[in-house]
Amino acid sequence: MHTTRRRWILPVLRLLLFAVIAAALVKLAFFGGLTQASDAAVPTGSVVDQTVQVSKGTVKSDVVIDASVTADAATAVRATAAGQVVKVLVTPGQAIAANGAVATIRVQPVAADGTPGAARIVTLTTTTAGTVSDVPVLAGQDLAVGDVLAQVAPPTFSIVGSMPPEQQYRLVNRPTEGSVTVTGGPRPFTCTNLTITTPLAGSGSGSDSGSGSGSADTSGDSGGSGSAATTTVRCAVPADTTVFSGIAAKLTVSGGVAENALTVPVTAVEGAPGGDGVVYTAGSKGKPESHDVTLGVTDGKVVEVTKGLSEGEDVLEFVPGSSSSDGSANGSGQ
Repeated sequence: MHTTRRRWILPVLRLLLFAVIAAALVKLAFFGGLTQASDAAVPTGSVVDQTVQVSKGTVKSDVVIDASVTADAATAVRATAAGQVVKVLVTPGQAIAANGAVATIRVQPVAADGTPGAARIVTLTTTTAGTVSDVPVLAGQDLAVGDVLAQVAPPTFSIVGSMPPEQQYRLVNRPTEGSVTVTGGPRPFTCTNLTITTPLAGSGSGSDSGSGSGSADTSGDSGGSGSAATTTVRCAVPADTTVFSGIAAKLTVSGGVAENALTVPVTAVEGAPGGDGVVYTAGSKGKPESHDVTLGVTDGKVVEVTKGLSEGEDVLEFVPGSSSSDGSANGSGQ
């Protein structure tokens, strides 16, 4: 019996075991990957537009400008009649009051028929007080109407800086003053008579150089034709504030504050602050739906919505078609 087991039964069991193992290997090699490949083709997620809720908050629209202290431009004293200089009454560096005499000229009128009339002496004065910075005429010199006799530099200063023109969108409420911090200077102060100007096309070309050497530094102003327009911000330094020309300063201009206002991210809006805009919601058929809104002030991150939305509404965080991967958008994020 033992001989029969060793001779027949054990070899048969070995063959059966090897056959099972071989069949399993064949199945793994030729059929095991099909199920995985089929599963990989099945989508595991879906694209969902990001939304944000309309919420309430405070929006403070401040524009901070790199500026500098600049001496105000000198006033040119010009001849109001043609004549000959009799006497120059001022010298450079001399202080002069408003309506102070600068020079006398001899005016020789001529009648319509060419007959000379009686000569008269005319005194030319300055309209502003300050320091005489230049006297480009001499006694005996002939002058034409408009020629410069002197330059008078006023004792006043301005804060002058430039900003990108598009920043004006943030200044919904056009400011008339700003807050100034002078590097190494006095405590922050308020400057007044604030102006925001962009040169018109062609301005500065063919200008009269007779404005004299006493004119102030106009850094930040645009040059002649062909140069890129630069928006210049200027405001007056209070008379009792001690500053010096050329010192760097920071000028903060406020475009308005909205408290307890409805807000959305600027990335969610098409349109400029202070005007009409558009936001989008996820439509019922999967296509974004546009909604007209009215915009208020912005701080560059969020924008006030004064009309068209209610608190708690969901809007798309990014305008459709904008680049949301780097945070930029077509919206009002000036």
